[in-house]
Amino acid sequence: MKRALITGITGQDGSYLTEHLLSLGYDVFGLVRRNPEGVSWMQPLANKVTFIYGDMRDPLSLAAAFQKADPDEVYNLAAQVFIPTSWVVPEETFNVNVGGLARLLYIIERTKPNTRIYQASSSEMYGNIGGILTEESAFAPKSPYGVSKLAAHELCRVYREKGMYVVSGILFNHESPRRGPEMVTRKITRAVAGWIKGDRTKLKLGNLDSRRDWGFAGDYVKAMHLMLQQPKAQDFVIGTGESHSVREFVAEALNSIKFVGSVEDFVEVDPQFVRKNEIHNLVGNPRKAQQELGWSTVIDFPELVKMMIEADLGA
Repeated sequence: MKRALITGITGQDGSYLTEHLLSLGYDVFGLVRRNPEGVSWMQPLANKVTFIYGDMRDPLSLAAAFQKADPDEVYNLAAQVFIPTSWVVPEETFNVNVGGLARLLYIIERTKPNTRIYQASSSEMYGNIGGILTEESAFAPKSPYGVSKLAAHELCRVYREKGMYVVSGILFNHESPRRGPEMVTRKITRAVAGWIKGDRTKLKLGNLDSRRDWGFAGDYVKAMHLMLQQPKAQDFVIGTGESHSVREFVAEALNSIKFVGSVEDFVEVDPQFVRKNEIHNLVGNPRKAQQELGWSTVIDFPELVKMMIEADLGA
């Protein structure tokens, strides 16, 4: 039985990855900072996973967690992921996103260097390069978060050149009912669920023309696992190959409930939510993952939006 250690296990990706690995017969260990049973989607997994308390900023706790888990595979999903927050606490963002990975790699190299390691990279590393982005596209991040993810991505590369099995998944935006409520997609689906229940408060959003490549997180975690099963460690872009604007996401959400009216009837643009250094359009080319991993998406854009609204209606 393979053993996997997941950092950030209580987050959206961590929970879906846990479910997937358990279905494959893995023995799963999860690094947590607080009681995971407070997270609703982790409750059914509580008796199937070994939780280990630790902190990406604390090398002693990381070393103890790694020793206890003794994993064949490590999935590093822990991060400070909220882009506006990275402008407020850039030092903390780097401490977790870059320092945490550096501590983990240091421990693994000296303890069990044949461990296979997955690093969660991000499409935010590309910035406004434009076009359909591949593993070979240039990087030009526009936020402290994006820069921190690029630094971690490069750290993986140099450790791979030293002979360790380290891969980075460059994941484009991926959503689900487990997405944090501060993220724009959940703001939209929660607000639409509220409208169904009679709340007519307008939703305040920023740039409605900003475009992202949105897929389903449950599909994307399967690519993470596949990356670590390959004979050679490589980085892969994971996305759908198409982008939609925030306006289109709102329109699709309203269409799913047969709403009669315009997006402007539902949304108010608020300048405080317009980001500085906005990334205008992100879309990834998943061809390499499709060809070499045999990976593809199952849930399409309308299904994703509908799934999130239905979950928020039941919340």
